[in-house]
Amino acid sequence: MEFWFSEIHTPNVKLSIRVDRQLYSGKSEFQRIDVFESPEFGRFLTLDGYMMLTEKDEFIYHEMITHVPMAVHPKVRDVLVIGAGDGGVIRELTRYPEVEHIDMVEIDELVVEVCKKYLPQTACRLDDPRVSIHYEDGLKFIRSCKDCYDLIIVDSTDPFGPGEGLFTREFYGSCFKALREDGIMVNQHESPFYPEDALACQRAHKRVVESFPISRVYQAHIPTYPSGHWLFGFASKKYHPLKHLDETRWNMRGLKCRYYTTTLHKGAFYLPAYVEELLKDVE
Repeated sequence: MEFWFSEIHTPNVKLSIRVDRQLYSGKSEFQRIDVFESPEFGRFLTLDGYMMLTEKDEFIYHEMITHVPMAVHPKVRDVLVIGAGDGGVIRELTRYPEVEHIDMVEIDELVVEVCKKYLPQTACRLDDPRVSIHYEDGLKFIRSCKDCYDLIIVDSTDPFGPGEGLFTREFYGSCFKALREDGIMVNQHESPFYPEDALACQRAHKRVVESFPISRVYQAHIPTYPSGHWLFGFASKKYHPLKHLDETRWNMRGLKCRYYTTTLHKGAFYLPAYVEELLKDVE
């Protein structure tokens, strides 16, 4: 008998992946957590039935949300990561020796424990001595922060359920306050392709534009996310993601990536016409 995991992307579209076995199923006070093993994508994590990451394509998301701001900001020492319980963003950040401290704020401790056990590929650096994990609501945590961070990475779930508060005007305003005078914030921006997702994109972009003087959107291709076309937001008090990209400095590090390059970095900010139109409507 064949087993399939299906995620509904719209009332008329779903993505199905053949599953060999279910490795974990549990419920925290916030959400249902499942880990499956598949022949095509390896192990994958779902929260409340929505795909969060697969072993096969997680590198795309984690490299693009981390290395883009790191190639722009000249000296990142203190980082706040909100969400990211799977550990992928932490894994990429800990590759930078100049990063001195990372605060990771994850609302659901069970997600972290499950990922440590079943997804060691992403959760492999959560015990780095520079990382402090705080199990609390990111919106509450950031309210009390002022001029603390050079970089904030918002690796949230979708804008409903436990992640809803991380898409509000109040939250982005708090991020602005929590950043130092030349700080950068990067967030996952949803997909622009299907109408409901496109609305979430517009809402997030509108609130970021209202909070930051520099705000740009960039893209990546992630096969298991709705439509495969995914956006990220880059917002900063000082640095422009293209004008201040220091290709030589980043390339001299010799960091080996499977998706990110500084050439791709530049191309990622050139968006398709339909996405430009979508974002222009709210700017």
